[in-house]
Amino acid sequence: MVRLGAALGLTVVAPGALAAADGANTAWILTATALVLFMTLPGLSLFYGGLVRSKNILSVLMQCFAIACVASLLWLIVGYSLTFGEGNQWIGDFSHILFAGIGRDTLAGDIPEPLFALFQMTFAIITPALIVGAFAERMKFSSMLIFSALWLLAVYVPVCHWVWGGGFLGSWGLLDFAGGTVVHITAGVAALVAALVLGQRDGFQSVAMPPHNMTMTVTGAGMLWVGWFGFNGGSALAANGDAAMAMLVTHISAAAGSLAWMTIEWIKFRKPSVLGIVTGMVAGLGTITPASGFVGPGGALVIGLLAGVVCFFMTQAVKRVWHIDDSLDVFPVHGVGGILGTLLAGVFASPNLGVFSGYGFSEAVSGMGEQVWVQFLGVIITFAYTGVITYVLLKLTGVMTSGLRVSREEEQIGLDITMHEEEGYKL
Repeated sequence: MVRLGAALGLTVVAPGALAAADGANTAWILTATALVLFMTLPGLSLFYGGLVRSKNILSVLMQCFAIACVASLLWLIVGYSLTFGEGNQWIGDFSHILFAGIGRDTLAGDIPEPLFALFQMTFAIITPALIVGAFAERMKFSSMLIFSALWLLAVYVPVCHWVWGGGFLGSWGLLDFAGGTVVHITAGVAALVAALVLGQRDGFQSVAMPPHNMTMTVTGAGMLWVGWFGFNGGSALAANGDAAMAMLVTHISAAAGSLAWMTIEWIKFRKPSVLGIVTGMVAGLGTITPASGFVGPGGALVIGLLAGVVCFFMTQAVKRVWHIDDSLDVFPVHGVGGILGTLLAGVFASPNLGVFSGYGFSEAVSGMGEQVWVQFLGVIITFAYTGVITYVLLKLTGVMTSGLRVSREEEQIGLDITMHEEEGYKL
């Protein structure tokens, strides 16, 4: 994301200053903010909800909704300040606790700072919500709440500061337009660790666990696709050509990822599946995210096709080779997609690359190796930090809640009844 904090530091204009908000940019970011929240509520909620068994539908919806509330208040109290406060290369300061110093007339660049803070809040909401897919159908609601709160503060906030808030990864020149490292790698790696720590669901790979409502999942997927225009396009923080190109390449990558995944399934299993085409779409969207403000249509086409292929085979490896029960494929889709997209951003960000650039090979790869190295370091650091801290937080949460998992009996009955005493369907 071409964040103010990434390249310039968060430029705040005090009330009464001569500068004024740009009306067009403000209107666009207001719209983009609503679109990103729309991705979580209801997009991600419905997408995940349809993928679980009917006895757990409410638990997934509840988890996404509760995370949105908890993350919002944590962002207000201290998250925004620690992320975008001046601070140092590692973490921000406490200058904006409870949004102190942020009023109607303060600006972040040329948009109102309250809007900038709210836009960032929607990213802080969806990132821990993505992790829900890894431990769906087996984690205590209390454990989920505590872990999500701790994870937001201990993982998301520092990594976001490193990349977008004036931290060391941003100063190194890491290219992450809208969240390859900050959102998708952190959520994906956390999902992998959570799946390993919690263990497999009862009956994993011996009992069929098909999605209970694909209509719901496809509805949620469509909402994610539309909402992603705000996710990536809004990350330009302006109504300009960068936002337009980000939206264009986002759409191309989503379409390419969908068709690539569907085609592989068609060849491998003789039938194209609805689940496959929507999962390929999410893979294409997640993979283009870090590169969306830096690449052209040709790069987006390649990124989307690679996303569909690589993420498909990774889902097979995670479940069938490694026997890891990442329930809704968060790591192979978001984690692997984020890694792939972050690395490819260093390749296709070259201005000499397009569908047909007309430039020589040496011109096209000039400086590419150095940028890819920076991208690689960003991936490794984010992966390692997220993995270690997530493991520690899960263990700590388990101690605080007397275990992360529901009992086997509760799991068999379903979390809707055992955690919330409600049913998703009364047929």
